[in-house]
Parts: sequence; structure tokens; C-alpha cells
Amino acid sequence: LLAAVAAVAEGGRALPQLSDDIPFRVNWPGTELSLPTTGVLYKEDNYIIMTTVDKEKYKCLLPLIASGNEEEEKDYKGPTPGELLEPLFKQSSCSYRIESYWTYEVCHGKHIRQYHEEKETGQKINIQEYYLGNMIMKNPLSEPESRELPCGYDLSLSLTQIPTKNIEGQMTPYYPVELGNGTPCSLRQNLPRSSTVMYICHPEAKHEILSVAEVTTCEYEVVILTPLLCNHPKYRFRASPVNDIFCQSLPGSPLKPHNLEQLEKQQEMLKMPFRRVKEEEMPSTKEDKFSSIHKPVAVGSHQLLTVGTTHISKLTDEQLIKEFLSGSYCFHGGVGWWKYEFCYGKYVHQYHEDKESGKTSVVVGTWSKEEHIEWSRKNAARTFYLQEDGTQTVRMVSHFYGNGDVCDLTDKPRQVTVKLKCKESDSPHAVTIYMLEPHSCQYILGVESPVICKILDTADEYGLLSVPS
Repeated sequence: LLAAVAAVAEGGRALPQLSDDIPFRVNWPGTELSLPTTGVLYKEDNYIIMTTVDKEKYKCLLPLIASGNEEEEKDYKGPTPGELLEPLFKQSSCSYRIESYWTYEVCHGKHIRQYHEEKETGQKINIQEYYLGNMIMKNPLSEPESRELPCGYDLSLSLTQIPTKNIEGQMTPYYPVELGNGTPCSLRQNLPRSSTVMYICHPEAKHEILSVAEVTTCEYEVVILTPLLCNHPKYRFRASPVNDIFCQSLPGSPLKPHNLEQLEKQQEMLKMPFRRVKEEEMPSTKEDKFSSIHKPVAVGSHQLLTVGTTHISKLTDEQLIKEFLSGSYCFHGGVGWWKYEFCYGKYVHQYHEDKESGKTSVVVGTWSKEEHIEWSRKNAARTFYLQEDGTQTVRMVSHFYGNGDVCDLTDKPRQVTVKLKCKESDSPHAVTIYMLEPHSCQYILGVESPVICKILDTADEYGLLSVPS
């Protein structure tokens, strides 16, 4: 549609060049059209006639694209983005992202490391690691600053050429830092690994790693959420991320194109195997009491970003442990289409939230103490490691949640093994959740947090936890 908008205009009028930086949404209001009274403006003569392959014709009213922040950006004389990030580099701070196998470590301005730790009973820790980039820059600055700054620190980046990245549908401005001289890559004639670290604005973030991607062999992109860039107007999210195009049918054409109607019906059919739960039917998790970086980032009225680590910093450790073990406080996690909700001693849910169609939820498993105890008699509910003084400490506990929603592939209820693991972090209230599916509709849910470290030693022979005395 946008390609056609750019190419064809009523009466041969020239239209402004369109780009992916400005997302659009097509609406089909029918005969009754009420234009928005706030946000972008519309004029009656700013339209085009669109014709589908089936010769259906529509009059599409286009918005007058304008940025509400243009004057603020033009008058901005504050610190450069590099200067805004300077405290992060000088603090020698590091950010972590824990995934199912790898842990990623970004020490800002110094290095990026990917590693995996293995520790078995009576053995030392074995570490498998790769450096994805080090403080020696991949591309030295052509005009370095006279004062000393961390390597990879580009204060000369032109503000008129700010790069953007499509993050879940939103073209997001970012500040790049290049790091090279990583671990040699055998797949590229032992050339060193290298990375681009992309810093983007998020007003509530604590410098979390949003994503790590290998864009080409041994070359990586790392996206960091930071509040430091939000003081610069050119790095903030736009107030109106989506611009509406209103298309009304002309005489002889249906209210909405026939092919589009068919496509939407097919999409609805794909959702049918899943049980949809209305928001008011979901159990309360007291989430509104806490500050959570895992919550979707609100960009205007649209939820576009999620990150993998939740921060629950407004509770004391004692309160948090009591509420978690009672099931009244639930952990949320996951990045991508599916998110996960884990309520200890209650259930594990997998869900997807959509602004238009609501919340789609799948019960992955529900708690039964009797079923778990039966399961624990055949499986290890506790995993130990041997400390240097010869004493054993609980490293991880595993719990069985069965009787989930029936799986279409197996015609059996879904089930999940929840693995609660101690994971040290710079943030004492960080929680990371990931899910694996080793067999159809049989899952493993990993829950890792420093909070869990405080209660693992209370595990009984069945792996059941209690509030520390």
C-alpha cells in the first residue's frame, strides 16, 4: 500500500517521500468517518484513490506528517549523546543478559563477553567463553577528541545522521559504539570477532541488554536500554508512533477489500487452538505495586518493547520472599511473541497481548503437590554442588507443573518442569525467565535470580521451599 501511495496521487499531485521511519496503519471506517481531533492533522483534499487487483476502489485520506518535536530538536544545545553516556563508561559498570545456555556480559566501553559456566559436584567451575569485542575500536575515529575518553566512544557522530533500528515495529534512534579485537573466529580465517553496541533511550531502564544478535558470522549487534540518552530530544520516542490512513469505499466496492477480509479470517483461524482469557479473568499478581523494566515500553498508546529482566526493587527481601512463596507475587519474563507468567505453587502461563484482539493465554502447567511429590520420587528435585570446605549447598530445585491445556500435537495436557536457580547479579532484585520445549508441549521453565539464592537452602527432600527462619 505504501509503495502505491508513494507512486500514485490523485491529479498527479506529488506526495512527500515515505520511509520506514514513519509507520502507518490503514483503517476502514465504512461510511461513518470521524477524524481524530488530536495528534496529526488531516485535510479533505489530501487523499489518493487506491485500486486493488480486483478493481475495488477506495478514497484514502492521508495524514499531514509533521514531528511535534522539531522545534525542540532545532533549539537543543545540550550535551551530545556521547557526553550523556559518559557516566556509564566512567563508572566501569557492566550489564548482563542470561539466556538458556549463554550469559552475555557488556562492560560498557571495555568489552562484550559470551560465556557458559559448568560446575559439577566435586569439580571446579569450567567456563566456555568468547569475547565478542574489546575496547580497541573496530574503526578508529577520524577526529578523536583531545580529552581522554573510553575507546569506542564517538563524540563526533553527526546529529543529522542519527541511525535507526526497527525494534518491534518502531524505528528507534540509537547511538552506536564499535568494539573489535574479539576472540578469533575460526569460521572467518581467525579474524577477530566484533560488535556494534546500540544505546537507545528508555526512561525507566537500568542499562539492560535488550537483545544480542549475530548479524553476520562473528559480527554482532547488542541493543542496550538506557535512560541517559532520553535527555536528548533526537533520541526520544515519538509521541505519535503510528499514523492512520483512512480508506472509504467508492460506489460499487465493498467496505473492505475482499482479499483482506479473507486474510483476516485465516489469521483468526490460526488463533483458535489457544484459549483466550479476558484481562479481568486473569488472577491478580499485584504487579501494579512494583517498578518493572520487563513491562512493555509505552510509546504513545502502543506497547512495543519488552526486555528479559524484571526488577522488583520496591519490596524488602523478606516481603518479596513471603509473597513469592505464597503465590501472591508472580514473576513475568520472556522476549518476543510469547511472554511467561510463573506463580509459585499455582501455575505457569504462556501469553501474548495484542492491542486489538486482547490477551491470548495458554496454561502450560498447574500445581499439584501430590503430583509433584510423585514426580520427585523418579526425578532429582534438588541439585547440589560441593563447596571448598566440603559442605554441600543446594544449587537448583526443580518442580513439576502438569495438567495444562490440551496440546493439539499430542492430545495430552501440557506440562512443565520449573527450574529455580540461584544466579548472582549486580541487581539484587533481578529475575530472568526463559522457556525451552525439548519435546512437543513438554517444557522447561528456567527462573534465575539472586532472590532465589536466599531460599534454596530451605528446600526439603521434594525441593519444596519455605521462608528462611
